[in-house]
Formats: sequence, structure tokens, C-alpha cells
Amino acid sequence: MRILGLLLLLAIFFQGNDSVVSWDKTDHDFGELEYGKYTYATFVFTNVSNEPFTIDNVRTSCGCTAPFYPEREIPPQDTGHIVIEYDSNDIGEFGKWVKVYFSNQRKAEKLYVEGNVVE
Repeated sequence: MRILGLLLLLAIFFQGNDSVVSWDKTDHDFGELEYGKYTYATFVFTNVSNEPFTIDNVRTSCGCTAPFYPEREIPPQDTGHIVIEYDSNDIGEFGKWVKVYFSNQRKAEKLYVEGNVVE
């Protein structure tokens, strides 16, 4: 009985630890950006699970980035995209994380944008 309980706990613990998506890329280098301009990076994903999912939330590391993403269910093997807008109002190099939370995955997926803002 204890072994069955242990196996059940292990199954619950490891459930959802595998990624439900495949990305075309997980980082984007904007290179040099002009000060005061908005720029965009698009990240394309594919649902590689056997279940449909939704994007529950996208969290950015600061107010200079804004996410745009589909608010629909993504069926298995279907694709979607997340657009990250960057507001270049600070001079210098930057690197920002974006965390994407899917409905049937416990761990967030991380995307990264970087660049250098010049006058």
C-alpha cells in the first residue's frame, strides 16, 4: 500500500513538468534600437501535447515590455504566437525575461529579449 501511495505521489509531482510547447526560438536580440521607439519580437509556439490549452498569463520583468498573445484555446499540433513589445525609453544595454504560463503546465516557459538602445 505504501508503494502504491509513493508511486501516486511521484506521478502527481512529475505531472506537468514536461513542456507542452515547442518554440521557434526562446530569445531575441533586437541589436541596436533607436531611443524612444517601440519595437516588437514574435515568438511562435506549437502545442506538442495531446490536450488543448490556453495561455493563462504572461508576466514581463518590467513595464518597458508588453505581451500580446491569443486568448483562445490552442488545439494539439496547432500554433500560436506571442508578441513582445519593447519601449526603448532607457539608453544602454538591456535584457528582459518574459514568463509564459500555460493552463496544463505547472512550470512557466521563459522567453528573453535583449538589445542596446542608442540616441
